[in-house]
Amino acid sequence: MKQKTFIVPHDFTNAADVALEHAIATAKIVGTIIQLLHVVNNEQDIDAATVKLNAVIAKFSNRGVELLANIRIGNIFDDIADFAAEKQAQLIFMGTHGAHGWQHIVGSNALKIVTQSNVPFIIVQEKSVKPTGYDAIVVPMDLYKETMQKLSIVANLAKYFNSKVFVVTPSETDSYLKHQLESNILFAEKFFKNLNIEMISAVLPSSGFDKEVVKHAVSVDADLIAIMNLNRNSFLNVISSNYEQYMITNDALIPTLIVNPIESNTVYGAWFD
Repeated sequence: MKQKTFIVPHDFTNAADVALEHAIATAKIVGTIIQLLHVVNNEQDIDAATVKLNAVIAKFSNRGVELLANIRIGNIFDDIADFAAEKQAQLIFMGTHGAHGWQHIVGSNALKIVTQSNVPFIIVQEKSVKPTGYDAIVVPMDLYKETMQKLSIVANLAKYFNSKVFVVTPSETDSYLKHQLESNILFAEKFFKNLNIEMISAVLPSSGFDKEVVKHAVSVDADLIAIMNLNRNSFLNVISSNYEQYMITNDALIPTLIVNPIESNTVYGAWFD
């Protein structure tokens, strides 16, 4: 059986170290190796980057997870997705930060990187992972059928960490749309119940729903917010919506699981099995 793999793009910043900590916490439970990736502009940069990346591995070598160094020549927008596909990765953990660091993985760039990949991302700000991992996961759901596709990925994480799942929907006054939202909630309840995962649902104000989601996540001490990247097919792959941008750079620093929709009516499979 092929070894399960997580990817951590590393630009030698503290944010990347924090993302690596999240990856290690998850890898220890799931049983995966971690492939560290740094992308350089040209061949002359390889030696210096190799020294730095090996130093990162040495720093985290006592965590009980196998870490492997990889240097690629290219750009982060193409090479992270290509590398993850090559390694058949299950998850990519990526730190995002202000406009500093070699590769400037800021919020808007992070979304462009996510858009290029079929592999789900966990976007991490500079907030360390709990010793127990992701105990509480908030899952916003709306009327887009694609939002259902993240449920299997959430379920995999919830099973490993024994997480509680909080599904939230926006309030809706239109009777037809309200019925559709209620149907989505019932689907999620049945889905998680069949997997013996505890789920709690809540209806939040639809006005400023993104901020309400984060506020709710803070109130339940959530460790992760799971969203879909519904702007994947936008013009020239330029992310125009502020929703995803706000979620991955939320003021509460809560990590965000972000998934691109797939061309299917089914949810993602159990990719940790």
